[in-house]
Amino acid sequence: MPATKVVFFQDDDGGVPLLEWLDSLPKKPRAKCVARIERLRDLGHELRRPEADLLRDGIYELRVGLGGVNYRMLYFFHGQTAAVVSHGCTKERGVPVREIDLAIQRKHKFERAPIRHTYEEE
Repeated sequence: MPATKVVFFQDDDGGVPLLEWLDSLPKKPRAKCVARIERLRDLGHELRRPEADLLRDGIYELRVGLGGVNYRMLYFFHGQTAAVVSHGCTKERGVPVREIDLAIQRKHKFERAPIRHTYEEE
């Protein structure tokens, strides 16, 4: 199975919400989150619980737990070969509705202008 291309959503102002969130995390949870992104790259649509799960409306979560804290990275698929990671958050029970709604808004923006909203490493 070919690897899935994983890209990070970029805002209109050039900010990359996922990278900003990862930078705010302590070293150990950040490393676990990066490892989960690599699993998404390796498995794509085949990634399942407990590592990933469908939330709603085409929005999925990458799941990381560490020290009683639940870290989530929300993403969606663009076609069959790319996964777009919108942003990350922490949760207590369920992923907050506002976080899912934000990922849906970003999904619509990305679908309208994928090049504009794709972060490219320099």
